[in-house]
Amino acid sequence: MTDPAIVLVSETHLEPLLDAFHRYAREYDLRTARSCAEALETTEQILAEGGRVALFVSDSRLPDAVVLEAFGRWRELVPTARRMIAAHVDNFLIDAPGLRAGMATGKYDAYLLMPRGTRDEEFHNAVTDLLSDWGSTVADPEVVSVKVVSPVHDALTMAIRDYLDRMGMPSRVYEPDSEVGQQVREMFAPDAPYPLVFAHNRIPVQATSVRDVAAALFGVPADFVVEEVVDLAVVGGGPAGLAAAVYAASEGLSVVVVEAEAIGGQAGTSSMIRNYLGFPRGISGMRLAQRARNQALRFGTRFFTGWEVTALEPGTDGGPHVLRSDGGEVHARAVVVSTGVAYRKLGVEGVEALTGNGVFYGSAMTAAREMQGRDTVVVGGGNSAGQAAIHLARYARSVTILVRRPGLESTMSQYLISEIGYNPVITVQPSAEVVDGGGDGRLQWVDVRDTTSGDVTRRSADGLFLLLGAEPHCDWLPEAVARDSRGFVLTGRDAPAEAWSDGLPPQSLATTVPGVFAAGDIRAGSMKRVAAASGEGASAVPLVHAYLAPGD
Repeated sequence: MTDPAIVLVSETHLEPLLDAFHRYAREYDLRTARSCAEALETTEQILAEGGRVALFVSDSRLPDAVVLEAFGRWRELVPTARRMIAAHVDNFLIDAPGLRAGMATGKYDAYLLMPRGTRDEEFHNAVTDLLSDWGSTVADPEVVSVKVVSPVHDALTMAIRDYLDRMGMPSRVYEPDSEVGQQVREMFAPDAPYPLVFAHNRIPVQATSVRDVAAALFGVPADFVVEEVVDLAVVGGGPAGLAAAVYAASEGLSVVVVEAEAIGGQAGTSSMIRNYLGFPRGISGMRLAQRARNQALRFGTRFFTGWEVTALEPGTDGGPHVLRSDGGEVHARAVVVSTGVAYRKLGVEGVEALTGNGVFYGSAMTAAREMQGRDTVVVGGGNSAGQAAIHLARYARSVTILVRRPGLESTMSQYLISEIGYNPVITVQPSAEVVDGGGDGRLQWVDVRDTTSGDVTRRSADGLFLLLGAEPHCDWLPEAVARDSRGFVLTGRDAPAEAWSDGLPPQSLATTVPGVFAAGDIRAGSMKRVAAASGEGASAVPLVHAYLAPGD
C-alpha cells in the first residue's frame, strides 16, 4: 500500500511550506502544487495511481481561485481528506476575517500561521491532530490491534468493529482464505463458527456477542477481588461517568467503572464534536472518551466494559451497595448512576428486522465507512443526527436528513446547520418520517411519509441511521430510586417530598437512596450536552466525599 499523500499548495511560499513538512516525508507522500488547478491535476494523478490523500494544506491566497472555492473543488475528488490553511505571516491577520468563518460551515478544518522557523510544535500539533483524525476514519488502518476473520460483514461482525472503534482499537476484517485469515483460523477448532477475533497477548475468541470480545480484552467484574469494597462505583462510562471517575480517583478514592457497551456512551459515537470547550478544531467522541479514560486510569480507576449492570441492591445498616452483572459483583460505599440514555426505537417491523444490516441506531462510525458511494438516510433533528450526517457525507453518494419538524433550527446547533447547508451531499427533508423499509437480507429501500400531506413515497436507501431522541433504560434500579413519568432519575429538589429529610431535599445530584447519585442524561432535568454531563459528573464527587465522611 502506498503512503498517503499530503498535498501542499502555494504560489509564492511553497519552499518554506515544504520545508515545514519535511518531518512527515518518511511516512507520507509529499506532493506540491502552485495553483488550485495544478493541485487538482496532482490529486487526480494520486487517485489514478491507487493512492489516497490525507491532507490538503493551502496558502491563504492562490493565483487562480479563492482558497475556499479551491477546497470545495478538491473536496469533490477526496471528501475524506482533511483541509487546512497555512497563511504566511504577511497575510495571516489580513486574510483571517474573511476565511475563519469558513471553518464554521465545514469548508476546511484549521487556519494556522505558516511556520517561520524550525520546531513550531503548535503548528505541528494541529497537523498531527488532523492526520490522526483522518487515520481513525479510513476503512483499513495500517496499524491493526485486533484481527477479525469472517466471510461476511454481518450484523455481529459490524457490531464488534464498532465496539473496537469506540474503544480506540484499530481493527480489520479478513477473509478466511487470506493469509492472515488462515493464520487466525489455525488457532481455533476446524468447525469453529465465525467471526473469529484475535488480539496480541489475548486469548483468541470465537465471538457470539460483543461481550465475548470485551471480556477477552478487558476482563470481567468477577476478576476483581470480591471481598474488596471500593469507595465509588460508577455505572456508565459516558462523559458524566468518566468525569466522576477522573475527579474521584484523582482525590484518592478507589473507583470502578462498569460500562455496558464501549467507553464514551452516545457521545463516543460522535464523529466530530466542534463545540466542546478547549478543542478549537473539534474532537471526535471516541478520542475525547479515550483521553478521559486514560486520565482515569492514570489515577487508578478500573474499567469493565461490555457488562450491563442488572441490579443495584442498596446497602443496609452501613453496609456497601452491591452492583450485580452477569460478569460478577461490585461492592461500593457510594454509587454514581450515569448510564445515559438510548436512542428510541422506530417501532417499524420491517426496519427493525434489518438492524445491523443497513439499519443502525446511532451514528455507527464503522458502518459509515461501508456506505462508500451509497445512498443513506439519517432520521433525527438533534446534534447527534447532524454530526452523523456530516460524517456520512465523507463516504456516501447522498445523505438525506429526515425530520418531523418544519426544519432543524429548533433542535440543532447553528454551527451544524451551517455545515449541513454548505455540504452538497446532504439534503434536509422536513415534515417527513419513515413508515416502512425492506430489502433482500439487508436494507434496500424505505417508505417516507410527508406528515403534512400524508403522501408516502418509496426511495432507495442502502443505509438508515436512526437518532430518534432520548429514552432512559434504568429498570435495573430498585424502586427506592425515584423516577419521573418518563423513567428519568429524580434528584435534589425534584425528589418526592416524602424523600426529604427535616424539610430539606437531597443534595442536587443525590437520589432518594443515600449514597446513590445520578449525573448526566439519565438525570431528570439535565441538559443533554456533553459538556453539561461532564460538569455533573465532576460535581457529584464532592457530594460523594460528603457522604463518605459525614463527620468531617
